[in-house]
Amino acid sequence: MSLRLTTRSENWPIAGGFTISRGTKTHAHVVVAAVTDGAVTGQGECVPYARYGESVDIVRRAIDAMAEDVAAGLNRHQLAAVMPPGAARNALDCALWDYEAKRSGRRAHELAGLGSLKPVITAYTLSLGTPDEMGVAARSAARRPLLKLKLGGPGDAERLRAVRDNAPDARLIVDANEAWTTDLLEPLLATCAEVGVELVEQPLPADSDDLLALVDRPVPVCADESVHDRASLPGLVGRYDAINIKLDKTGGLTEALALAGQAEELGLRLMVGCMLATSLAMAPALLVAQTAEWVDLDGPLLLAQDRDPGLRFDESLIYPPDPALWG
Repeated sequence: MSLRLTTRSENWPIAGGFTISRGTKTHAHVVVAAVTDGAVTGQGECVPYARYGESVDIVRRAIDAMAEDVAAGLNRHQLAAVMPPGAARNALDCALWDYEAKRSGRRAHELAGLGSLKPVITAYTLSLGTPDEMGVAARSAARRPLLKLKLGGPGDAERLRAVRDNAPDARLIVDANEAWTTDLLEPLLATCAEVGVELVEQPLPADSDDLLALVDRPVPVCADESVHDRASLPGLVGRYDAINIKLDKTGGLTEALALAGQAEELGLRLMVGCMLATSLAMAPALLVAQTAEWVDLDGPLLLAQDRDPGLRFDESLIYPPDPALWG
Protein backbone atom coordinates (compact mmCIF):
# COMPACT_ATOMS: atom_id res chain seq x y z
CA MET A 1 0.00 0.00 0.00
CA SER A 2 1.57 3.27 -1.13
CA LEU A 3 1.93 6.07 1.43
CA ARG A 4 1.81 9.78 0.73
CA LEU A 5 4.12 12.02 2.77
CA THR A 6 3.35 15.67 3.54
CA THR A 7 4.76 18.32 5.87
CA ARG A 8 3.47 21.48 7.46
CA SER A 9 4.93 24.12 9.76
CA GLU A 10 3.15 25.50 12.82
CA ASN A 11 3.85 28.34 15.27
CA TRP A 12 2.68 27.99 18.87
CA PRO A 13 2.89 31.05 21.17
CA ILE A 14 4.84 30.56 24.38
CA ALA A 15 3.21 31.76 27.59
CA GLY A 16 5.25 34.79 28.63
CA GLY A 17 8.33 33.98 26.53
CA PHE A 18 11.18 31.61 27.31
CA THR A 19 14.81 32.56 27.94
CA ILE A 20 17.95 30.43 28.03
CA SER A 21 21.62 31.36 27.76
CA ARG A 22 21.33 31.64 23.94
CA GLY A 23 18.39 34.04 23.85
CA THR A 24 14.63 34.46 24.23
CA LYS A 25 11.83 32.79 22.28
CA THR A 26 8.21 33.88 22.00
CA HIS A 27 6.96 31.04 19.77
CA ALA A 28 7.60 27.35 19.33
CA HIS A 29 8.25 26.76 15.62
CA VAL A 30 7.51 23.12 14.80
CA VAL A 31 7.33 20.94 11.72
CA VAL A 32 4.79 18.11 11.43
CA ALA A 33 5.26 15.16 9.08
CA ALA A 34 2.22 13.11 8.07
CA VAL A 35 2.07 9.79 6.23
CA THR A 36 -1.23 8.49 4.94
CA ASP A 37 -2.66 5.71 2.83
CA GLY A 38 -5.90 7.64 2.40
CA ALA A 39 -7.63 5.87 5.27
CA VAL A 40 -5.06 5.93 8.09
CA THR A 41 -2.71 8.82 8.90
CA GLY A 42 0.31 8.87 11.16
CA GLN A 43 1.93 12.09 12.39
CA GLY A 44 5.19 13.16 14.03
CA GLU A 45 6.36 16.57 15.25
CA CYS A 46 9.86 18.02 15.47
CA VAL A 47 11.54 21.29 16.41
CA PRO A 48 14.29 22.59 14.09
CA TYR A 49 17.16 23.86 16.25
CA ALA A 50 19.54 26.55 14.99
CA ARG A 51 22.25 25.24 17.36
CA TYR A 52 22.52 22.28 14.97
CA GLY A 53 22.17 24.26 11.74
CA GLU A 54 18.47 23.49 11.36
CA SER A 55 15.60 25.75 10.29
CA VAL A 56 11.96 25.15 9.43
CA ASP A 57 12.69 25.34 5.68
CA ILE A 58 15.74 23.05 5.87
CA VAL A 59 13.86 20.45 7.89
CA ARG A 60 10.78 20.50 5.67
CA ARG A 61 12.93 20.06 2.55
CA ALA A 62 14.75 17.13 4.13
CA ILE A 63 11.48 15.40 4.98
CA ASP A 64 9.84 16.18 1.62
CA ALA A 65 12.87 14.68 -0.13
CA MET A 66 11.87 11.30 1.35
CA ALA A 67 8.43 11.25 -0.30
CA GLU A 68 9.36 8.78 -3.06
CA ASP A 69 11.13 6.46 -0.63
CA VAL A 70 8.13 6.46 1.71
CA ALA A 71 5.78 5.78 -1.20
CA ALA A 72 8.04 2.88 -2.20
CA GLY A 73 7.71 1.31 1.25
CA LEU A 74 10.50 2.79 3.37
CA ASN A 75 9.83 1.92 7.01
CA ARG A 76 11.15 3.18 10.34
CA HIS A 77 13.67 0.33 10.61
CA GLN A 78 15.35 1.50 7.38
CA LEU A 79 15.19 5.24 8.04
CA ALA A 80 18.55 5.64 9.79
CA ALA A 81 20.34 4.28 6.72
CA VAL A 82 19.06 7.11 4.51
CA MET A 83 18.66 10.11 6.86
CA PRO A 84 21.08 11.55 9.44
CA PRO A 85 19.97 12.04 13.05
CA GLY A 86 18.17 15.28 13.71
CA ALA A 87 14.78 16.94 13.72
CA ALA A 88 13.74 15.94 10.19
CA ARG A 89 14.28 12.25 10.80
CA ASN A 90 12.52 12.53 14.15
CA ALA A 91 9.29 13.84 12.62
CA LEU A 92 9.26 11.17 9.92
CA ASP A 93 10.25 8.35 12.27
CA CYS A 94 7.49 9.24 14.73
CA ALA A 95 4.95 9.58 11.90
CA LEU A 96 5.84 6.07 10.74
CA TRP A 97 5.46 4.71 14.30
CA ASP A 98 2.06 6.39 14.57
CA TYR A 99 0.94 5.09 11.20
CA GLU A 100 2.07 1.54 12.01
CA ALA A 101 0.24 1.62 15.34
CA LYS A 102 -3.00 2.92 13.84
CA ARG A 103 -2.86 0.60 10.82
CA SER A 104 -2.16 -2.50 12.97
CA GLY A 105 -4.55 -1.62 15.78
CA ARG A 106 -1.73 -2.00 18.31
CA ARG A 107 -0.30 0.68 20.56
CA ALA A 108 3.20 1.99 19.91
CA HIS A 109 4.48 0.67 23.23
CA GLU A 110 3.39 -2.83 22.16
CA LEU A 111 5.24 -2.45 18.86
CA ALA A 112 8.30 -1.42 20.89
CA GLY A 113 8.03 -4.49 23.12
CA LEU A 114 7.26 -2.43 26.21
CA GLY A 115 4.66 -2.95 28.89
CA SER A 116 1.75 -0.58 29.39
CA LEU A 117 2.84 3.01 29.81
CA LYS A 118 2.60 4.58 33.25
CA PRO A 119 2.20 8.26 34.14
CA VAL A 120 5.48 10.05 34.86
CA ILE A 121 6.46 13.21 36.73
CA THR A 122 7.95 15.89 34.50
CA ALA A 123 10.25 18.71 35.51
CA TYR A 124 8.82 22.21 35.22
CA THR A 125 11.27 24.67 33.69
CA LEU A 126 12.08 28.10 35.11
CA SER A 127 13.31 30.48 32.41
CA LEU A 128 16.64 32.25 32.84
CA GLY A 129 16.32 35.58 34.61
CA THR A 130 17.77 37.63 37.42
CA PRO A 131 18.02 35.95 40.83
CA ASP A 132 14.99 37.94 42.01
CA GLU A 133 12.97 37.00 38.92
CA MET A 134 13.83 33.33 39.26
CA GLY A 135 13.06 33.43 42.97
CA VAL A 136 9.58 34.79 42.24
CA ALA A 137 9.07 32.13 39.54
CA ALA A 138 10.22 29.41 41.94
CA ARG A 139 7.79 30.58 44.61
CA SER A 140 4.87 30.36 42.18
CA ALA A 141 5.97 26.88 41.05
CA ALA A 142 7.05 25.59 44.46
CA ARG A 143 4.11 23.16 44.59
CA ARG A 144 5.63 21.22 41.71
CA PRO A 145 7.83 18.31 42.80
CA LEU A 146 10.65 18.82 40.26
CA LEU A 147 11.94 22.16 38.97
CA LYS A 148 14.47 22.71 36.20
CA LEU A 149 16.46 25.94 36.25
CA LYS A 150 17.87 27.51 33.12
CA LEU A 151 21.23 29.05 34.03
CA GLY A 152 23.62 31.34 32.18
CA GLY A 153 27.03 31.60 33.87
CA PRO A 154 27.82 34.72 35.92
CA GLY A 155 25.24 35.16 38.68
CA ASP A 156 24.23 31.51 38.70
CA ALA A 157 25.20 31.00 42.36
CA GLU A 158 22.77 33.75 43.32
CA ARG A 159 20.10 32.29 41.05
CA LEU A 160 20.50 28.85 42.64
CA ARG A 161 20.19 30.19 46.17
CA ALA A 162 17.20 32.36 45.27
CA VAL A 163 15.34 29.40 43.81
CA ARG A 164 16.15 27.15 46.74
CA ASP A 165 15.05 29.81 49.23
CA ASN A 166 11.70 30.11 47.47
CA ALA A 167 11.12 26.42 46.73
CA PRO A 168 12.63 24.67 49.76
CA ASP A 169 10.94 21.31 49.19
CA ALA A 170 11.23 20.95 45.41
CA ARG A 171 13.73 18.66 43.75
CA LEU A 172 16.04 20.70 41.52
CA ILE A 173 17.90 20.05 38.28
CA VAL A 174 19.74 22.71 36.30
CA ASP A 175 20.64 23.31 32.66
CA ALA A 176 23.49 25.68 31.76
CA ASN A 177 23.13 25.20 27.98
CA GLU A 178 26.94 25.26 27.56
CA ALA A 179 27.18 28.69 29.27
CA TRP A 180 29.69 27.95 32.04
CA THR A 181 33.38 28.69 31.63
CA THR A 182 36.14 26.49 32.99
CA ASP A 183 36.78 28.85 35.90
CA LEU A 184 33.09 28.76 36.90
CA LEU A 185 32.74 25.00 36.69
CA GLU A 186 34.00 23.84 40.09
CA PRO A 187 32.60 26.75 42.16
CA LEU A 188 29.15 26.38 40.57
CA LEU A 189 29.13 22.59 40.95
CA ALA A 190 29.91 23.18 44.63
CA THR A 191 27.00 25.62 44.89
CA CYS A 192 24.73 23.11 43.19
CA ALA A 193 25.71 20.53 45.80
CA GLU A 194 25.16 23.10 48.56
CA VAL A 195 21.53 23.78 47.55
CA GLY A 196 20.70 20.15 46.79
CA VAL A 197 20.68 20.07 42.99
CA GLU A 198 20.30 16.50 41.68
CA LEU A 199 21.68 16.93 38.16
CA VAL A 200 23.57 19.51 36.08
CA GLU A 201 22.99 19.49 32.32
CA GLN A 202 25.73 20.45 29.87
CA PRO A 203 27.73 22.99 31.89
CA LEU A 204 30.52 23.37 29.31
CA PRO A 205 30.44 23.73 25.52
CA ALA A 206 30.25 20.38 23.76
CA ASP A 207 33.58 20.94 22.02
CA SER A 208 35.45 21.68 25.26
CA ASP A 209 33.93 19.33 27.81
CA ASP A 210 37.09 17.24 28.33
CA LEU A 211 37.68 19.08 31.62
CA LEU A 212 34.74 17.19 33.11
CA ALA A 213 36.88 14.06 33.25
CA LEU A 214 39.50 15.86 35.36
CA VAL A 215 37.44 17.54 38.09
CA ASP A 216 35.48 16.30 41.07
CA ARG A 217 31.78 16.15 40.26
CA PRO A 218 29.87 16.49 43.55
CA VAL A 219 26.64 16.56 41.52
CA PRO A 220 26.01 14.21 38.57
CA VAL A 221 26.64 15.91 35.23
CA CYS A 222 24.41 15.15 32.24
CA ALA A 223 25.34 15.41 28.56
CA ASP A 224 22.86 17.25 26.38
CA GLU A 225 24.47 19.05 23.44
CA SER A 226 27.33 16.53 23.68
CA VAL A 227 25.10 13.54 22.89
CA HIS A 228 22.97 12.89 19.84
CA ASP A 229 22.77 9.21 18.92
CA ARG A 230 24.69 6.04 19.80
CA ALA A 231 27.73 7.24 17.85
CA SER A 232 28.14 9.96 20.49
CA LEU A 233 28.39 7.60 23.46
CA PRO A 234 32.02 6.38 23.52
CA GLY A 235 33.43 9.86 24.13
CA LEU A 236 31.10 10.54 27.06
CA VAL A 237 32.24 7.82 29.44
CA GLY A 238 34.32 9.36 32.21
CA ARG A 239 33.12 12.90 31.44
CA TYR A 240 29.43 12.51 32.17
CA ASP A 241 27.28 10.57 34.60
CA ALA A 242 24.05 10.75 32.61
CA ILE A 243 22.70 11.63 29.17
CA ASN A 244 19.69 13.66 28.11
CA ILE A 245 17.85 11.84 25.32
CA LYS A 246 15.87 14.14 23.04
CA LEU A 247 14.14 12.70 20.00
CA ASP A 248 15.02 15.77 17.94
CA LYS A 249 18.70 14.92 18.49
CA THR A 250 18.50 11.13 18.10
CA GLY A 251 16.42 11.38 14.95
CA GLY A 252 13.34 9.72 16.35
CA LEU A 253 11.96 7.16 18.76
CA THR A 254 13.66 4.21 17.03
CA GLU A 255 17.17 5.48 17.78
CA ALA A 256 16.16 6.93 21.16
CA LEU A 257 15.14 3.50 22.44
CA ALA A 258 18.38 1.97 21.17
CA LEU A 259 20.42 4.82 22.67
CA ALA A 260 18.78 4.37 26.06
CA GLY A 261 19.62 0.67 26.11
CA GLN A 262 23.26 1.17 25.13
CA ALA A 263 23.76 4.06 27.56
CA GLU A 264 22.52 1.96 30.46
CA GLU A 265 24.93 -0.81 29.48
CA LEU A 266 27.74 1.78 29.77
CA GLY A 267 26.59 2.79 33.25
CA LEU A 268 25.14 6.16 32.19
CA ARG A 269 21.96 7.31 33.91
CA LEU A 270 19.03 8.48 31.81
CA MET A 271 17.17 11.73 31.40
CA VAL A 272 14.54 12.32 28.73
CA GLY A 273 14.14 15.89 27.52
CA CYS A 274 12.38 17.94 24.89
CA MET A 275 12.44 21.09 22.85
CA LEU A 276 9.61 23.60 23.19
CA ALA A 277 6.79 21.86 21.35
CA THR A 278 3.27 20.49 21.65
CA SER A 279 1.95 17.21 23.02
CA LEU A 280 2.46 15.55 19.64
CA ALA A 281 6.23 15.84 20.14
CA MET A 282 6.09 14.69 23.79
CA ALA A 283 3.97 11.58 23.25
CA PRO A 284 6.65 9.35 21.63
CA ALA A 285 9.21 10.43 24.24
CA LEU A 286 6.98 8.99 26.97
CA LEU A 287 8.03 5.52 25.81
CA VAL A 288 11.66 6.34 26.60
CA ALA A 289 10.65 8.12 29.80
CA GLN A 290 9.40 4.88 31.33
CA THR A 291 12.96 3.92 32.35
CA ALA A 292 14.42 7.42 32.81
CA GLU A 293 15.51 8.76 36.19
CA TRP A 294 14.67 12.34 35.22
CA VAL A 295 11.90 13.39 32.82
CA ASP A 296 11.66 16.86 31.29
CA LEU A 297 8.69 16.84 28.94
CA ASP A 298 7.00 20.05 30.02
CA GLY A 299 6.93 21.70 26.58
CA PRO A 300 3.13 21.90 26.39
CA LEU A 301 2.95 23.42 29.89
CA LEU A 302 5.05 26.36 28.69
CA LEU A 303 2.81 27.15 25.69
CA ALA A 304 -0.09 29.56 25.73
CA GLN A 305 -2.18 26.74 24.24
CA ASP A 306 -1.54 23.08 23.36
CA ARG A 307 -2.99 21.15 20.43
CA ASP A 308 -6.31 19.32 20.82
CA PRO A 309 -6.28 16.48 21.61
CA GLY A 310 -3.17 16.82 23.75
CA LEU A 311 -1.58 14.97 26.60
CA ARG A 312 -3.35 14.99 29.94
CA PHE A 313 -1.37 16.81 32.64
CA ASP A 314 -2.28 16.77 36.32
CA GLU A 315 0.08 19.50 37.54
CA SER A 316 3.44 17.82 36.76
CA LEU A 317 2.07 14.30 36.23
CA ILE A 318 1.86 13.33 32.53
CA TYR A 319 -0.47 10.55 31.47
CA PRO A 320 0.15 8.29 28.45
CA PRO A 321 -1.22 9.58 25.12
CA ASP A 322 -4.63 8.75 23.78
CA PRO A 323 -4.43 7.04 20.35
CA ALA A 324 -6.18 10.05 18.83
CA LEU A 325 -3.05 12.08 19.61
CA TRP A 326 -0.32 9.57 18.75
CA GLY A 327 0.63 5.93 18.92
